[in-house]
Amino acid sequence: MNSRPLYLQLADDIATQITHRVWQAGARLPSLREMKNRRGLSLSTVQQAFRHLEDQGLIEARPQSGYYVCPPRGQAPAQKLLAPTEVAVDPLLWRYVADQSQPLPGRQYGFATAVAPRGLLPEAALQRLMMDSLRRQPATLSDYGRPDGDMAFKRQVARLALEWGGQMYPEQLVVTQGVIEALNLALRALTRPGDVVAVESPAYFSLLYTIKELGLRVLEIPTDPVSGISVPALELATRDGQVKAVVMVANFSNPMGALMPDEAKQQVAALLESRQIPLIEDDIYGEFYYGQQRPRPIKAFDRSGNVLYCTSLTKDVAPGLRVGWIDAGRYHSQIEVQKYLASHSTPTLNQQVLARFLDSGAYPRHMRRLRRSIASQMAVLQGEVGRHLPACVQFVAPQGGFCLWLRFPPGFDSIALYEQARLEGIGLTPGPLFSPRGGYRHCLRLSCADPWNAQQYARLQRLGQLASQLCLAL
Repeated sequence: MNSRPLYLQLADDIATQITHRVWQAGARLPSLREMKNRRGLSLSTVQQAFRHLEDQGLIEARPQSGYYVCPPRGQAPAQKLLAPTEVAVDPLLWRYVADQSQPLPGRQYGFATAVAPRGLLPEAALQRLMMDSLRRQPATLSDYGRPDGDMAFKRQVARLALEWGGQMYPEQLVVTQGVIEALNLALRALTRPGDVVAVESPAYFSLLYTIKELGLRVLEIPTDPVSGISVPALELATRDGQVKAVVMVANFSNPMGALMPDEAKQQVAALLESRQIPLIEDDIYGEFYYGQQRPRPIKAFDRSGNVLYCTSLTKDVAPGLRVGWIDAGRYHSQIEVQKYLASHSTPTLNQQVLARFLDSGAYPRHMRRLRRSIASQMAVLQGEVGRHLPACVQFVAPQGGFCLWLRFPPGFDSIALYEQARLEGIGLTPGPLFSPRGGYRHCLRLSCADPWNAQQYARLQRLGQLASQLCLAL
């Protein structure tokens, strides 16, 4: 019994035929629907297989024509690697941020923000803990706190590693103001202006603009919506020593929602360790799994302290408290210095409240409820997309997280859709925000975070109408 995913089995079969010249360079492959019928697979499975072959440089898509076999080259992954680039300034980002920052009456609702709704967060419990903490330790308000963080909180955080089969030690943790600060500190500690940082493509826009503000250049690594970053492409990209750090989201990446297999995580950890290239891992979505078991981060396979592990409680417990942390491994001392220079410390009161919440045993119960709700909302989103958006749209069902990445045919304009939708108070995130070059214009991200009600259903239906109008113009 072949245990490999069906899309990889199909990709392997096609790749073998290409290797043995059954399909020669320039040959047109059967269409997606023809291959679906031949193999008795779902259309999404065939799409995944073809995208995987694209990432390997074996085939290429030609607009309104189909898929063709690429000419042979020395190294297939090199066909997909672009030169390092600076992150382009896009006014679209500022409109997008402004939309999310509006007071409630003017805010864009719908499918833009990947944050759990208030009704699913433990607000009442946190309020009680905060008031009680202030009564017990009123001096907290007049104390800056330790730059590396409150020890009671760090002990609670270290215990969370048991769930993914790893080890964290309180003295090795530095508490940060969310994951963005953790990523910022790591990049500041490891790079200098002009250095090259490798990232998944597409990549979360806040990371891209953090890289831009630090004067760094980006090297995009092809990423599969199911299995994550292309390990062969990453191997090729890190051969010549130009890459000074790699930033990845191995568990339910934003925006694609990809989940790397454990084998690939091990390969990445070993590859970057052998080349002495630090890996900055963002695991903020690791707790949002839809299955029975929490996926392990790459940090679980780190044997030398080469992985700087970043995560937080902002997505799943308290966005307003802004508390995250970084386990920087052998780079711990550099991170401590950067934390002191950047913000000195993270508010102690916030850490005390969260430490008591974790210690109470309420966190696992809360997360079980939250995961069920998010998984249910994602299932509804996929069904509504299939019902109301044009038939030409493609997506891969994620196994966790908030994000659904939609791909339209080449020529579709997600920015035009965004601008039309925002006039009607409907939020979404256009694809170019996730590219340093403004790519992925034919793609967009939808979030399943907002709960479904009559208004939300109506927004999705209207979004489908707007998208269909744009598709007709192709």
